[in-house]
Amino acid sequence: QVQLVESGGGLVQPGGSLRLSCAASGSIFRIYNMGWYRQAPGKQRELVADISEFGTTNYADSAKGRFTISRDNGKNTVYLRMNSLKPEDTAVYYCNGAINTYDGKLRDYWGQGTQVTVSS
Repeated sequence: QVQLVESGGGLVQPGGSLRLSCAASGSIFRIYNMGWYRQAPGKQRELVADISEFGTTNYADSAKGRFTISRDNGKNTVYLRMNSLKPEDTAVYYCNGAINTYDGKLRDYWGQGTQVTVSS
């Protein structure tokens, strides 16, 4: 089994910054794409940013220019640096990974989520 654990969420004032981390563990052979998603109450889960195994990135329009996604393959960890935060960024943030385990299976895995609240 594979586990993804997010950390770094919390309460921050508008205009502030926050860095989220997500570490994968378990019987991991290879991690392909990893991404960050968010879901606010009453809204659909949406992609914030994702990154390929070799560093190709993709951002939602709302995140581009403010957020930066990165990864450390040696640590099986993906990061999301969020700057200039707005109240509309308030949501539960989930990390996702397409992970190949040693039994030969390729599956999507999700973390438990971390709350980000942007408020004065």
